[in-house]
Amino acid sequence: MKKPIIAITMGDPASIGPEIVIKSLTHPEIYEICKPLIIGDRSVIEKNLEFLKLDLEIKSINEPDEGIYKYGTLSMIDLNNVDVSKLKFGEVSAMSGKASYEYIVKSIELAMHKKVAAVATAPINKVALKKANVNFIGHTEIFGNLTHSNDPLTMFEIENEMRVFFLSRHVSLRTACDLVKKDRVLDYIIRCSEALKKIGISTDKPLGVAGLNPHAGDEGLFGREEIEEIIPAIEEAKKLGYNVVGPIGADSIFYLARKGNFSAVLSMYHDQGHIATKTLDFKRTISITLGMPILRTSVDHGTAFDIAGKGIADETSMFEAIKLAAKYSIHFIQ
Repeated sequence: MKKPIIAITMGDPASIGPEIVIKSLTHPEIYEICKPLIIGDRSVIEKNLEFLKLDLEIKSINEPDEGIYKYGTLSMIDLNNVDVSKLKFGEVSAMSGKASYEYIVKSIELAMHKKVAAVATAPINKVALKKANVNFIGHTEIFGNLTHSNDPLTMFEIENEMRVFFLSRHVSLRTACDLVKKDRVLDYIIRCSEALKKIGISTDKPLGVAGLNPHAGDEGLFGREEIEEIIPAIEEAKKLGYNVVGPIGADSIFYLARKGNFSAVLSMYHDQGHIATKTLDFKRTISITLGMPILRTSVDHGTAFDIAGKGIADETSMFEAIKLAAKYSIHFIQ
């Protein structure tokens, strides 16, 4: 089978992003499963190679099919949008925010035109985006807007052991509770189930829906959201033919998911699922954005400005994100 080209955005130039991208591409396994293409700034990559003391060739190209995808060579599309004389590792800047946004835009353009099979993203900084007057809070919102996708889905995966979707993401806990409504829960059950099918995951095992309240409300003793919103959504989804169970208390559902009881879990809010997955395996928790015409995977950690430029960043999450992009890209390149 032809190896897919995976676009890898460099992330915020002042972050650990460029470093973990480079380190990931020192693993020969990557070249066995895909053709990795860096989208970034050549001068920043060179600066990182310098402090990492790595002797890798850089090949700047204009189109993905011009790349030399072999171990020891970094093929990249150089947007030449960073003045390295002004770049300071670990510092938020409008220059870095603008540059990181432009890498994402380019990667989406390539994916939408089927020039790359999927996108794997290194971390960006929300404050830097704001300084650059980029009116998006993060990757998911950018991808959703530029692919014309309404409310893309975020799914975490840990080494094929556990998959977790999120009913809400970057909102306050108070707002997250307010978003637990029947129509929204039903919509997510349907879209999450269809997204699993899209990437080739069997739904023979049910989608497990987490409860919002302790013990999934204990029949109304600790809140009525389960009775009034979540259970009616689950029952309606079952009538529509979807394999779904719940609500199951959040203190149990992730343990059951790890045992293999579900195709995936729908968590009710950001931290409910994040805590479970990251406690299980922080480095190998990979974020996948679904519900779009293209596939995007990502590390699920931040820019780590405190260690940027020091050569000590762990590339495991980036490495795993590229592997997952290659794994699922076959479903997006027809």
